[in-house]
Amino acid sequence: MGRRQNSPMTGTAGRRRADFGDAVVRAARSIIEEAREALGNRESSVAEAVYALRKALKRWRALLRLLQRPLGRQAERMRTEARALMRALAAARDAQSALDALDDLGKARPPLASPTRAALRRRLTALREAAQARDVTPRLRRRLARHLDEAARWLGRWPARALDVETVAAGLTATYRRARQLLPDRWADADAAQLHALRRRVVDYRHQLELFEQLLPHARAAKREETRRLRRELGACQDLAVLAGLTAPRRPLAPWRTLLRPIIEARRAAHVKSAARIARRLFAEKPKAFRRRIGVNAKH
Repeated sequence: MGRRQNSPMTGTAGRRRADFGDAVVRAARSIIEEAREALGNRESSVAEAVYALRKALKRWRALLRLLQRPLGRQAERMRTEARALMRALAAARDAQSALDALDDLGKARPPLASPTRAALRRRLTALREAAQARDVTPRLRRRLARHLDEAARWLGRWPARALDVETVAAGLTATYRRARQLLPDRWADADAAQLHALRRRVVDYRHQLELFEQLLPHARAAKREETRRLRRELGACQDLAVLAGLTAPRRPLAPWRTLLRPIIEARRAAHVKSAARIARRLFAEKPKAFRRRIGVNAKH
């Protein structure tokens, strides 16, 4: 009788698949615990809690998008619910984004006068505190806790053997392709909505890339620092768009519209130019070539 071959599901290959799948589940569990810690941390400010929660939910949604194929409809449902929870926190986050944009305007030449910056900061801080009091309620905290509890229970039913290297690599490539397709043909003409859509995909890509390299330490899918830099530049564009929106007629910063709009546009143009330069390098490779390369890396 010939030597019995190991079954791919019960032999060495199957054990490797299960071990990798278990590592994916552990990574998912750490994201859930990160969100729970942010939700339960009473020592941090509301602004810090909102930031930490939104970051964890972004990582959670990026993971679910990465594993959409093996996890099926439940992944889509949980991702949609997480998006709704993030939107419930959006007003508080937008006020903080406007404050971040105000800091960015400090790099303009000539800079805003100190009394003007102080007045704007007081107005934006009051907006942030009002949004936090209105939106970050006990009811919302309970909704978040229920979502995280359901997610933790669901992790116990994930099909570990189906969460293999090829599935993760294919999901990462799909996100890379989606981000690449959103690159503007003419960056200078890209509007806020275009850049925001690109930013969302870049954020997904960044979180998925970090997970990929966490699971496969020897893999080198892309330049992580360039991915972070692109996210920062696109994030600055979004912050400035939020600040610009607040200067519209009958909005809280309308009295400063004439003063702020030219400065906002100048800073935005600088960030767009930098983002275009980084994105051309980061997404120079075609998706099929990217997939072949990370497939080879994943095996080592």
